[in-house]
Amino acid sequence: MWTRKHFRTLAAPPVIGMIHLRPLPDSPGWAGDLNAVEQAALADAEALARGGAGALMLENYGDVPFHRDAVPAVTVAAMTRLAHAVRRAHPDLPLGINVLRNDVASALAVAAAVDAAFVRVNVLTGAMVTDQGLIQGKAAEVLRLRARLCPQVGILADIRVKHAAPLAERPLADEAADLRLRAGADALIVSGAATGSPADPARLDALRAALPDCPLLVGSGADTANVAAFAAADGVIVGSSLKSPGADGRPVVDPDKVRAFVAAARFPQPEDPSA
Repeated sequence: MWTRKHFRTLAAPPVIGMIHLRPLPDSPGWAGDLNAVEQAALADAEALARGGAGALMLENYGDVPFHRDAVPAVTVAAMTRLAHAVRRAHPDLPLGINVLRNDVASALAVAAAVDAAFVRVNVLTGAMVTDQGLIQGKAAEVLRLRARLCPQVGILADIRVKHAAPLAERPLADEAADLRLRAGADALIVSGAATGSPADPARLDALRAALPDCPLLVGSGADTANVAAFAAADGVIVGSSLKSPGADGRPVVDPDKVRAFVAAARFPQPEDPSA
């Protein structure tokens, strides 16, 4: 499992910039031009790199409504092509893969194919009631698959993921301990209730007390005005607040906003020398 020090070495600065893919083939919003999707992804990746992000993450954000778990083969194929294009353009930036809503097997397969650094898992343990229905964690399958395909790939696991509610709520520290110590999560992600909703700093403080050696990431709602409130975190995953309207009216990553955010995101170094 990652230590806090390892995460700071992987992503420096500790800002993971999101590449929100336009709708892919077989999704309701698919526009029929994968080259255009690729060019948009590369433009966002370039803006994030120019703005100083320490890592990138690619997800099929435009494929709403999402499949609950397994996505079609064409989604995996398209994401592999796009992830490879981003890796080729920015080989020095660590890349993460998130296959929404919870297709971890496909995320690991893409990561193995393009030499990505990590995957995001919305539900690794327990059960969450979501807009896709009930999603149950499959940590046993996920960890075994990773060991076979890409043991070097980190697992970033959400705790009480956004757009969801636990089927049966348990003490937060117990859930976190299970994610870290029993399910093997390399880092935990704390989000707000929905995309763009800020995380609760008090929840981060509680998790830091419970898991002093575990990398904690803010997973939604961070912007230049509030990022300083998340001092208990080790880094942040950010997307929506970095965008401005593009030439066609669609939101695109703005490198000036990335620069301003990176300058504001000053997370303290771990105090524990063993972290």
